Amino acid sequence: MRRLTRSRGRVLTAVLVLCAVAAAAAVGIWLQFGERHALDTRYRAGGAAPDRVDIAASVQRVDAAGRELVLRLLVTPRGNLAEAGGVSPAETLTLQTSSSVRGDLTFPAHSRISTVDVPVTLSAGSITDYPFDAYETTLEFGAAVRDDDAVPVRMTLTNNDALFAADVGAAEAGGAAVFEVGLERSTSVLIFAVFMMAAMWALAVAVLIGAWFLVTRRKGLTWPALGWMAATLFALAAFRNTAPGSPPIGSLLDYIAFLWAETVIAFCVVTVVVTGMRAESHPADPPPASP
Repeated sequence: MRRLTRSRGRVLTAVLVLCAVAAAAAVGIWLQFGERHALDTRYRAGGAAPDRVDIAASVQRVDAAGRELVLRLLVTPRGNLAEAGGVSPAETLTLQTSSSVRGDLTFPAHSRISTVDVPVTLSAGSITDYPFDAYETTLEFGAAVRDDDAVPVRMTLTNNDALFAADVGAAEAGGAAVFEVGLERSTSVLIFAVFMMAAMWALAVAVLIGAWFLVTRRKGLTWPALGWMAATLFALAAFRNTAPGSPPIGSLLDYIAFLWAETVIAFCVVTVVVTGMRAESHPADPPPASP
């Protein structure tokens, strides 16, 4: 009877473990699908006039430390503005940009247009708020030919940086395409950063419990335990450097978890060594022999 009960308990435990694994995998797939959908989202602004300039823009990389992003542009003239199916403009084409984009872009007439990467300045936010830092910028693109004659623009914007999620507002103003872009850390980065902070505190508490056990029971210099504590001290530094986006020292991640965990572990190592040395120097008196 006892064997049957134990067998049922083991089966139930195995079923619960499999269900927990399946649930975790399902949540992971759901989160990944959401991020993939966000990266595939296209934001559009501008009309569909036959003689216009189409701009396909994509955020290639966000440099939070440098407070800028790299925007890749593919400009395609349409209708009477184009030659060879939009490969080159019939007249010199100028893209007029907002102040956050470094300078206007000019494409000579009858010359092939290729993709171009332009830096865009970010405002607000600070990387020291990692992983909760957020940024914003305004993108405005208008087009002109001849003697600054304005032509309509239709623009599509996408985000290709998996480390950041984009919140975009699109509008049209006087034939120009305008995008209000907000950037914040993606869900995967946020989850991993929170996990890192929780793991750092968990390891620090584990070392603290081990040190308390060694000190209160006067275990002396227990070298395996000291090796584990010292290894944890240096392993946390390497673990911290794996944070996505390479945040600098002094970010919120450090002040919430990393610096405190390192302090606790270092204090535990020193305390165990000092008390262990005293225990080894003054061993407890052996119990008296029985008559």
